Amino acid sequence: MSAVMKAIFAASALLIATAPAALAASEADYKAAYAAAEAANKEAGSLRNQWTTTASTLAAAKKAGEAGDFDTAVAQAKEAEALAKASIFQATSEKERWKDMEVR
Repeated sequence: MSAVMKAIFAASALLIATAPAALAASEADYKAAYAAAEAANKEAGSLRNQWTTTASTLAAAKKAGEAGDFDTAVAQAKEAEALAKASIFQATSEKERWKDMEVR
């Protein structure tokens, strides 16, 4: 299984594990989820591997939060966090893995 496929699998698993609860999300839930997503995205940036989909998902979360749709905002923020964590996984797993593909 390639590193990209593993990253996608890890992101999918995280999305399923963080599926929205039956209760309505509050502004505090949104702010906590958004902060976690931003932190993960910042870490991905420090590894020079931020995905553009993470930025657009964070923007969607912010837009929903500003509109007061906290259920959508929390879901989007958690998705952004999962994407950022998958990009972190990709960056760390491929740090040395590229050598395996080098023609010798």
